[in-house]
Amino acid sequence: MIIVSNPPGAMALVDGKEIGYTPASMDFTWYGSRNVTLIKDGYETKTELVTMAAPWYQWPVIEFFTDNFSPHRITDRRYFNFDLQPKQMVPDEELRDRARQLRSETQFGQ
Repeated sequence: MIIVSNPPGAMALVDGKEIGYTPASMDFTWYGSRNVTLIKDGYETKTELVTMAAPWYQWPVIEFFTDNFSPHRITDRRYFNFDLQPKQMVPDEELRDRARQLRSETQFGQ
């Protein structure tokens, strides 16, 4: 499983476990769904559920023959590409207005 991000250098987590900075790779033993999270300063954190379906040579009965009688080792590599979005910066004045609004709400709530 190879995870690539645009821009590169995001911390990649698969099912909550850190696997490194993108481009990052990890081995997998079973097919199915994985929760991939990418974290990078200045960009929105991205979490996505990715599914890896088993290829035809891993279907029941066929897999017995491919696992035991294949003359070559079979390696399944899956590539996942993610685009990260820059964080939306809130203008200072808008942030101050929101702070004033919250302050006034708490004063009237006493």
